[in-house]
Amino acid sequence: MSGAMSWPFLRLYLLVLLYFSANSILNVIIPLQGEALGASNTTIGLIMGAYLFTTMFFRPWAGHIIQNYGPIKVLRIILIVNGFALILYTFTGLGGYLVARMLQGVSTAFFSMALQIGIMDALPEKDRSQGISLYSLFSYIPGIIGPMLALGIWQTGDMNYFTVVMIAIAIFTGVFGYSTKMEKGKDQPVTNNSEQGVSMFKSFSQLLKNPFLFKCSVLMLVASIVFGAITTFIPLYAMQLTSGNAGIYLMLQAITVVFARFALRKKIPSDGKWHSSFIMGTMLLLAIAALCVSFATTGGAVFFYAGAMLMGIAQALIYPTLTTYLSFVLPKMDRNVLLGLFIAMADLGVSLGSVIMGPMADIFSYSSMYRICAILGVAMVIFAYDRRKILLGKYK
Repeated sequence: MSGAMSWPFLRLYLLVLLYFSANSILNVIIPLQGEALGASNTTIGLIMGAYLFTTMFFRPWAGHIIQNYGPIKVLRIILIVNGFALILYTFTGLGGYLVARMLQGVSTAFFSMALQIGIMDALPEKDRSQGISLYSLFSYIPGIIGPMLALGIWQTGDMNYFTVVMIAIAIFTGVFGYSTKMEKGKDQPVTNNSEQGVSMFKSFSQLLKNPFLFKCSVLMLVASIVFGAITTFIPLYAMQLTSGNAGIYLMLQAITVVFARFALRKKIPSDGKWHSSFIMGTMLLLAIAALCVSFATTGGAVFFYAGAMLMGIAQALIYPTLTTYLSFVLPKMDRNVLLGLFIAMADLGVSLGSVIMGPMADIFSYSSMYRICAILGVAMVIFAYDRRKILLGKYK
């Protein structure tokens, strides 16, 4: 095998799988444990949202620091931080969960930037979308087993199993990550620290000034709000349904993401052009998926699981499509920092999906909250259309 499927890249993908395996369990355990401790949806949303909100805050600096100190040194440090966070979950309550989520957020900011930048720099342009898609695919594979494992642990009523699993994940991820090697991209531009620092701070204005970055960031932000609302509240929403299991939903969604990422990886545009119909169709799938989930209270398991599959397809396509497009059209000298800002918008969206939609669920209902998510998806279908064709060429 060669290109994005060669052994050096497969080792990176396996590290991604290990790293994100804890989250597939925590995404179920934390909401259930929070409700058991008497927390409201708003409080649960704040704890869940703290993870990617912290990631978003540190993401723009990650590319800068990684380039200065090297990905291997940074990787080894953040794996220690991540391991400490996982162990913290095993002996603390809601307050400790909040601290642990923030520590995870810091490590994830650097972990994901190091691996994604390395993949984009090392692969030729024709394989770039496949590499990004496979990275994202392996981050979702744990979601196939993790939710069911989490529900199994919860139903036993013995959290000692949870402790053992978290410690095991921390150790295995640290050992495997310590032996991982990454080569710096040969085409990576070299700039001094002061120049990079100025570029980093000035880049925030590019979220509005750069039409490519603005459009992709808005689409990713809103889509991620829907993803965040699904991840955080599905375990609690499923408990109110007459038929439908949260573990099966999350497993089905993850299986769909994995299958779609692999089966459709060559269909994702990798030519630097804006494909309005492709992106509009993906956003429409997102809207329909949220609507199906909202109808599960009356329509039952058919709508519930249909929403899982449609949501999985949307997740499989949105992120790699927009990331690949930006990797072509952003200025190479500022690409790492600007991509960091874009990914930060994805993090912010998932965080807002927990923080904003939690109060919506408290005020109205889970079903109404997911209908709001569907309306946001429809708005993005319209926003993705580009009648002026301004995004077909590179920004000057």
